[in-house]
Formats: sequence, structure tokens, C-alpha cells
Amino acid sequence: MSGSNFVDYVKIYCRSGKGGPGSRHMRREKYIPKGGPDGGDGGRGGHVIVRGNCQMWTLLHLKFRKHIFAGHGASGSGQCSTGKDGEDVYIDVPLGTIAKDGETGEVLFEITDDGQEAYLAQGGKGGLGNTHFKSSTNQTPQYAQPGQDGAEGWKILELKVLADVGLVGFPSAGKSTLLSVVSAAKPKIAEYHFTTLVPNLGIVGYRDDRSFVMADIPGIIEGAHEGKGLGHRFLRHIERNSMLLFMIPADSDDYLKEYQILINELVMYNPELLDKERFLAITKSDMLDEDLIAEIEEELKDLPHIFISSVTGSNIPQLKDEIWKRLNK
Repeated sequence: MSGSNFVDYVKIYCRSGKGGPGSRHMRREKYIPKGGPDGGDGGRGGHVIVRGNCQMWTLLHLKFRKHIFAGHGASGSGQCSTGKDGEDVYIDVPLGTIAKDGETGEVLFEITDDGQEAYLAQGGKGGLGNTHFKSSTNQTPQYAQPGQDGAEGWKILELKVLADVGLVGFPSAGKSTLLSVVSAAKPKIAEYHFTTLVPNLGIVGYRDDRSFVMADIPGIIEGAHEGKGLGHRFLRHIERNSMLLFMIPADSDDYLKEYQILINELVMYNPELLDKERFLAITKSDMLDEDLIAEIEEELKDLPHIFISSVTGSNIPQLKDEIWKRLNK
């Protein structure tokens, strides 16, 4: 996923179709001059439907499609014929997409399964034909129901990446490098902050043809929960990860302080993130000698952790083992 092609937020205007009116037709045939009412019902208006598609990773296809209108229902006709339903409009979205009301921000539904469907705007019901209103005291009703109006309004579609493991850390902590080593993903890697501007996904192969999905989340900075840096653009993606792998580079000045800042940003954004399984990786450990590793071990004795190096491959298999064990608790 290149940065220019990854879109995780769109606001669109949706309008479902209006229901067709019922018919006021009276049955008139050669030998039945007064056959009574036979007006059919109007067709329903078309729905605007969101559908999950596991082959999609972005909302890019909706970036310039701001208005989505469904078809109107046709009117009923004689011989109790129901009008044609309005044409439905399907919006395919990646798994992990949440729909919200554009005015209130209320969450309407979320799409998590391939093929799952949900109404973004339901079409109006078709009106009843006059055949429904006949009675012993009114055998020739001259009226029928009009169709109901459709729904319309602004809606927000927001993508939260679905992954088993989310990589959490400050910029340049080695997240992209790790993902490139353990999977076939090719994230941009460079010696400056915010190389990663969008989440990158990779499938990590494990033993016996098993695998799990890892997400490289753009780096956190202090104050991210207030929107600083990339702010909410990346924090919402962390919500959908089953496990969080915290990553702190070996050249950090204070490991515990950095870890606490990361934890605090998550808590300030959404306290429920602390309910997720967590594990700490000290990256770039090829820079450390045995004495420094022993000192850091003492400092981190109360935190489950591992020392890894994506460059040399040190402890990468052990890291996979630890992730798999925690994912399958």
C-alpha cells in the first residue's frame, strides 16, 4: 500500500430511493365492466448497502465519489401488478470499516466479515394499491398510498486496520524494518522520523505453514492522543489489533520512561487498549554488549520483553514463538 493510495477516512452523501406510489386502477374488461379495484403496490426504493470485501485494503475508491444515490421504486399498475423495486447501490469496503452518522458521529455499524452487508440508507416502502382498501362498505376505493421517501444524509466511513499484531513505538524504533524482515511487505525505510505515514500490513509465516498478520503503525509521539503528529490517524488502527508489540530501540535514553509514554498515549486515547495482550521488544540490540544487556535486563525485570535485531536476525524466531503463544492463549 503506497501512501498516496491508502485512504482510511471518507465522508459521503447518501440518498436511498423513494418508494413508488400504489395504483388506483379499476379492473375493466370486455365482460367485466365493474370488476372492482385491482391496483398493485409500488416498488420499494433502492437501498444504499455497505458490503465487506476481504480483497480491499483502502477506501481510495470513495475518495472522489462524494454522492451516492439509489434508484426510485416504480409505481404499481393494474391486475395487482407490483412496481419494480428501485436499484440498490452496493459500496464495497475493506474489513474493519466503521460507518458513522455524519452529523452526530454515532456509530451505525462495523464491517468485519467478508460478504457482510449493512444498510447505510434504506429505501422508502412502496405505497399500497387501492385493492388493499376495498371493503363491504367501500367496494371501489379511488385512492392508494403514495410511496415513502428515502433516507438521505452525510455518512462517514472510517477504516481501522484488522491485524493480529500491531507494532507500537516512537518514530524510527525499527517497526518497518522488522516487518520487512519477517514478511514479504516492503514498507519504506529511511533514517528519519515519520517514514511510515500509513499502516503497512504483512503476513508473517510461522511453523507448520501457520501465519499471522502484523501491522506496522506510524510512530507515536507524546501528545498523539490530542492529535499531535499523526495523532488519531494511526491510533484508531491500534484498536483493531489482537496484540500490541511495543518496540523501543537499544539507543533509547530511558526505556521505562519511553514505555510509559507509549502506554499513556494509548490510555488517553482509549483506556480499553490496555486490555490487549502486550509484549516489549528492545530493537537494534546488535548495538549492545553483554554488560549493557544485563543492565537493561535488570531495569526491565518486571516487563515481559525480548532483545532482537532485525539486521542480524538475532532472536527473531524466538519473537515469533512468543507472539504465537500470546495470540493463542
